[in-house]
Amino acid sequence: MVRSRQKACSLCKKPAPMLYRVQHDELAQWIFVCHDCWQKVSQDNPFYVYGGTWKAQKK
Repeated sequence: MVRSRQKACSLCKKPAPMLYRVQHDELAQWIFVCHDCWQKVSQDNPFYVYGGTWKAQKK
C-alpha cells in the first residue's frame, strides 16, 4: 500500500512531490525545500547542510 502525502516548500511555498531537508543560514534551522530552491540555497553556501529527502509517495 502506497500513501500519498503533500508538503510545500518552506521558501517558495509551492507543493512538490520531493523535498530536501536542509539548513541554509546561520540560524541552523531545518526546513524543507523543493528542487529549484535547493539548487539556490546549496550553491556556495557555508551554512548549507543536507539532512535527507522527503517523498510524497511512501510505502
